[in-house]
Amino acid sequence: MEALSFRFEIGNKPTRNKKFAIYLCITVGGKRKRIKSPVEVSSRNDFNSKCIGDNWVRKSVPQATRWNRLLHDFKEEAVAKFNELDQEEDVVTPEKLATSIKTKNVSESFIKYAKEEAQHVLNAGGIETYKKFNGFINKLECFQEGRDLLFDDITVEYLTEFENFLHKLPNTKNPKKLLHPNTIHEVMKDFRTIINKAIKVGKFNAAKNPYLTYRIRTVETSKEKLTEKEIMAIKELDLEEGSLIWHTRNYFLFSFYCAGIRAGDLIQLRWKNIVDGRLNYQMGKNHKVRDLVLVQPALDILAYYRYGKEKMRKRDYIFPLLDPEKPYFTYVDQKDIDTMPIEIKQQLHRDVSTKNVVMNKELQRIAKMAGIDKNVSMHVSRHSFAKIAKDQGTDNSAIQQMLAHSSLKITEGYMGSFDTKSTDNALMNIFGKTVTKKDMMINEVMSLLQEHDEKYVAELLTKLKNESKFQIDN
Repeated sequence: MEALSFRFEIGNKPTRNKKFAIYLCITVGGKRKRIKSPVEVSSRNDFNSKCIGDNWVRKSVPQATRWNRLLHDFKEEAVAKFNELDQEEDVVTPEKLATSIKTKNVSESFIKYAKEEAQHVLNAGGIETYKKFNGFINKLECFQEGRDLLFDDITVEYLTEFENFLHKLPNTKNPKKLLHPNTIHEVMKDFRTIINKAIKVGKFNAAKNPYLTYRIRTVETSKEKLTEKEIMAIKELDLEEGSLIWHTRNYFLFSFYCAGIRAGDLIQLRWKNIVDGRLNYQMGKNHKVRDLVLVQPALDILAYYRYGKEKMRKRDYIFPLLDPEKPYFTYVDQKDIDTMPIEIKQQLHRDVSTKNVVMNKELQRIAKMAGIDKNVSMHVSRHSFAKIAKDQGTDNSAIQQMLAHSSLKITEGYMGSFDTKSTDNALMNIFGKTVTKKDMMINEVMSLLQEHDEKYVAELLTKLKNESKFQIDN
């Protein structure tokens, strides 16, 4: 066999992505051929031409482990292909080997598929999901540093490296902090969702799904909620009628009295949703129908907005939040909104989001005025309702129906941080009796008496009975 060697070299000039490609140099009988590998690095210094073992990419490079694995596999495939050709042909030239490797089928681009899937979601009106997917893709592209990501590249090892990368990213809302673990949890869930979609359409082999063994980690956080006393403090605030802060209090309390209606749904409520003393509407998040009796405090709030409206139409918005002159006003029902052109749907989404931000800012002012040291937002009305309902002994299945969760499991998980009654009772049973100063003095006396014999103690008790103003029980 003629002299044969395989070794890696780095390109002298940067690619269009301003990266430096790593090539596999194949030498057969003095003839050389370079084949571009799937790995590119940011600097020529990232490549170690005098490496020991398979550490061609220096360990200081964030993705060194994965890239060295890719280079190792690339080289092993080239060697295996040479051996295969050597059995079939008299002379194997570097050109023949290079052609054979280049014609090998490669997996599709995951990033391209993810972008297409995000666009499909947007076209279907899933604006929030699109924003989540797009945020995930941006973080993934940042991790890839301009390189494509193929389906075959996605392994448990890759997911672990990507997660570690996320733990080092700054929080966009507060750059002085890093991403919260639960934010990372959501990003990794989006990754899993897109992979599962790819499996369903045959883009990815289900047997190679890394999420079969990879686990998404999260941390438990406390859901902000208000007590009945704090709700009453908000209700009793003396606010100027008709002011923005006055309206915002009405929105928050109406949501609370309606079992925690979400802000997005409340903003879009119309008078047609009020029928025979009940609130009936279809939720925008999961399209479930909610049919709730309107308790008197909720009816009182509605009276503020019904009063003086002689020409009120059923399709009119209940609360003065959205502009009836905007094109989305003519789309009355949820089924109409589902067929709304994407441009109008995005406009509605922006306006609803803007109003929600304004309300949350006003709720911060309301909380401060009411002496509440909590981060109060519109969604806190939902948490507060769930907490108070649980404290009053309401069964989880009933709370599930009122919150319109799709399963009891979701409600049980949701209620986990609210259900403190059993632990409260246990602590009260253990520490419920208050230890007074008198109790401490008696314990101290009893401790001293234990140092004497029974005869002495009996004589002392008899003397105390005869001389003390207090009755002492034996």
